[in-house]
Parts: sequence; C-alpha cells; structure tokens
Amino acid sequence: MSELDYQVMELAHGKPVKMWTHGVAVEEEARAQLRNTAQMPFVFRHIAVMPDVHLGKGSTIGSVIPTQGAIIPAAVGVDIGCGMMAARTTLTAADLPDSLAGLRGAIERAVPHGRAPGRRDPGAWGNRAPATVDAMWKTLEPGFRRIVEKQPELAKTNHYTHLGTLGTGNHFIEVCLDESERVWFMLHSGSRGVGNAIGSLFIELAQEDMRQHIANLPDRNLAYLTEGSEHFDDYVEAVGWAQDYARLNRQAMMEAVLGAARVAVGKPFEIDGHAVNCHHNYVQRERHFGADVLVTRKGAVAAQKGQLGIIPGSMGAKSFIVRGLGNAESFCSCSHGAGRTMSRTEAKRRFTVADQVAATQGVECRKDAGVVDEIPMAYKDIDAVMAAQRSLVEVVHTLRQVVCVKG
Repeated sequence: MSELDYQVMELAHGKPVKMWTHGVAVEEEARAQLRNTAQMPFVFRHIAVMPDVHLGKGSTIGSVIPTQGAIIPAAVGVDIGCGMMAARTTLTAADLPDSLAGLRGAIERAVPHGRAPGRRDPGAWGNRAPATVDAMWKTLEPGFRRIVEKQPELAKTNHYTHLGTLGTGNHFIEVCLDESERVWFMLHSGSRGVGNAIGSLFIELAQEDMRQHIANLPDRNLAYLTEGSEHFDDYVEAVGWAQDYARLNRQAMMEAVLGAARVAVGKPFEIDGHAVNCHHNYVQRERHFGADVLVTRKGAVAAQKGQLGIIPGSMGAKSFIVRGLGNAESFCSCSHGAGRTMSRTEAKRRFTVADQVAATQGVECRKDAGVVDEIPMAYKDIDAVMAAQRSLVEVVHTLRQVVCVKG
C-alpha cells in the first residue's frame, strides 16, 4: 500500500509510530503518550495508531502495540475484553411499534445497567440471575477458581453477579436500522467488575515488580511483566479468562435483549446469520511480519482480511459493520469507534441537557444530565474517522440508532 495512507512519527529513541489519522485531529498529549510507549525496548517493529486515537491511562486509546517478551497490563487496561456485539434480525422498521418507549423500557428491565450509591447495585443481578447466565457462569467458574488460587483477593469481586450486565459510561444497548431498513440489535460492554479487578491488580503487580526501575520509565503506567516470570504467566491466564468472560457477557445480554424485544414488538423474528462479537480492549498472540508477537489492541478492532468488525459512532451518530482488508502495516486492525475529543468533565462543563436533547433528536434514549458526557459533540466526526481508515476496512452496513440504552 502507499505510505500516503498513514503518517509516520519517527523517534530518535524507540520504534516508529504509524498513524492512520489523515483529516482527524490528534491531541498533543496523545502524541506524547505514543512517543513514551514507542520507547519501550520490547515493542516489535512499530506502533499502529487508529483514527479514533485519544489520551488514555498509560497508553493511548486507539493504539495497536505489538510486543515480544513482555506485556504492559495498563496498555490492555482495566476494561479487559471490552467490545461490541451486533445481530441483524428478520424484522424491518415497519415491524417496530410507533412509540419505541415500550421497547426501550423492556430492554432496560431485561438487562441490569447503571450504578447507584448504597448496598443494592442496580447494575448487578444479586441472587436472581436467569438460567442462561447460570449456565454461562458454570463454563467460566473452573478457570476463575484457578485464578483465585493464585490471587485470592479476586474472590470478592463482582463476577457471577455482573455476568450479563451492561455497566455505565460509554457502554450501551441499541436498536438500529441499516440502509435497507433492517432491524439490528447492538451492544457494547466488557468484563465488568471482575475484569476491572484483574486489570487493576496486575497493573499494581507490574509496578511492584519494577519498583527499583520504575523511575526510569517514561510513565509508571508503562510498567510491564516479562515473559517467563510468575506474574506474566498468571496475567496471561487471567486476562484470557476475562476476555472469555467479556465475550459471554455480551452474548448473555444479547439473548436477554432479543427475548425482551420479542415480547415488546409482538411479532416473531429470528437472527438471520449476520452476528458479530468482537473485542476492542485485549491482548492475544498473533503472527505478523513472520514473527510471533503479543498484540495489545487498546481501543482497536482486529481487521484480518474478510473478518467482520463493528465501529460504533456516538449517541445520535452512525455506526458501521465493517470487513477487514488485512492491512499488514496496521497489524490487521481498525478503529473501535469515533474516539473522544474531550474529557467527560469538559463535556459536562460545555454542554447542557438542551444540547443533548437536540443532538439525539429522533432517538428513544435518556436525555438528562447523567448522560451529557456522552453527547455526540464530545466525540470525533465518525465520517472523518472512517475516511481515514479506508485502507483498513470496507463498510458492509451503515446503521442508525432508533433506541439507545445507557447505564
């Protein structure tokens, strides 16, 4: 491919940084963070940067970090296995009720979401998880027990009670229509409380293991685990389990959403074979440029040639089902969304509920102060993001939301 498809940030010390960001602004703080990560001695070949890039903790969101012999737990992050699931149905727009409030309400009742102070967590099952969740937990429980034997502090986490639940922040469930007015259900979540606990624990362990050397790191959140060490092997096991949990979490929610929709819509329907379930915060072993490497995608989706992925926009913006083009220079990756242009605090300072109402006109969703930080204007222009990665993916379907459930 032509080098014009991406920009290269060459460093005096460290590997190059290749950025698919033509026509998309990149904050200087994110560039500095990328330079820091590229200095790590175990980075393989180069870092690939997606057009939704923005400042993260330790490593930049929207980056693909290939490594050999080490993993940076903070680069994977604490929302381990966070990702998307989408399924096309045999329904069309004409099959949906005139008022979508009932469908939104049915979904909200079917999937625990949100968070509130006090003893009862509205985003957890408590002791009332459905049979489908019980069955999924039984497949995860043996692996969790092995992890807890090594890290007992993880026993007292929200594991069973969060399986099949949404969470808060930018996690969502949506009803969408494609270019043919076909109805899709789409959702975004990860490994919830237990994944957060696993990520946080191993970030701390990496920093403790490097306590004599941490002052020499560009950022303490770049503390890493070396392959062959006890904590490296324990982390690989735990992060792999959390990624399995995240995938099943999305599957459990999708089953609950489809069940609620069948009642609310009042018409039989099926999934017609178009279903995608993909991570965008994870690490796994892959082969690139003739070498075996550990690929950390922090806010990026795998885009092997022919592989389907999901790139959501913000509330009120388009989303895309895409097919990977297998671009080797990007380590076969693409963006995981639009990418934020400002912090949540800044969005709440700058925008009002009235702005949120206007920006989400035509979408059945919350329109209150609690979701102003998710306003579309806090995100990059999804069309510009898609244009910048034309060499990474091709669009298969374009979706627009008609219902959006936020935590």
